[in-house]
Amino acid sequence: MAAALAKLPTDRQAPVALAEAVSVLKQFNTTKFDQSVEIAIRLGVDAKQADQLVRGSIVLPHGIGKSLRVIVFAKGDLAEQAKEAGATEVGTEEMAKRIKDGWTEFDVCIAAPDMMGLVGPLGRVLGPRGLMPSPRAGTVTQEIAKTVREYKAGKVEFRNDAGGIVHAVVGKLSFDAKQLVENTQAFIDHINAIKPAGVKGNYVKGITISATMSPGIRIAA
Repeated sequence: MAAALAKLPTDRQAPVALAEAVSVLKQFNTTKFDQSVEIAIRLGVDAKQADQLVRGSIVLPHGIGKSLRVIVFAKGDLAEQAKEAGATEVGTEEMAKRIKDGWTEFDVCIAAPDMMGLVGPLGRVLGPRGLMPSPRAGTVTQEIAKTVREYKAGKVEFRNDAGGIVHAVVGKLSFDAKQLVENTQAFIDHINAIKPAGVKGNYVKGITISATMSPGIRIAA
């Protein structure tokens, strides 16, 4: 760990420019597996207030280096569109029963609006895992094919936690530095763009990026 820490800026409390932080982070690319790169943004929101919830999704410029397993609740033409777009599984009642019985081997669940009567009762299983379809997240939609393709390409969902912190994967350590900088900056810009109207004072209080096996590096907001 001492050797790894020596790669960090001398004053670990001082935020550095994004490009510098990524350059330091790339030096931790010494493992046999491709580490994920994650951003954590501490926001000045009151997480108990519904009108200050920071939640949504974004397709990053260079994806996240992972093809997500996407299931879709749809029937008829929308079901066919989902299959053609590359959905892992498409179904209705039978798929709902499998989930009710505990099946959650997927990363994203998308539903056509007319399927929410069927999907709604699955909230007890899907909700705690962050898999419940939601209009706000864009996973309850008529644009099934487009949404499936976005998630297959690595669309990122996010939601602030109880401490007002938003976490998200912004790529892999194998990405070149320019790709990581552009992905990270795109995420930061998106968070700034959706600042809730009810937030008073400093909105972005701190930003940290890290890899799976690295310390966090603070970056300038």
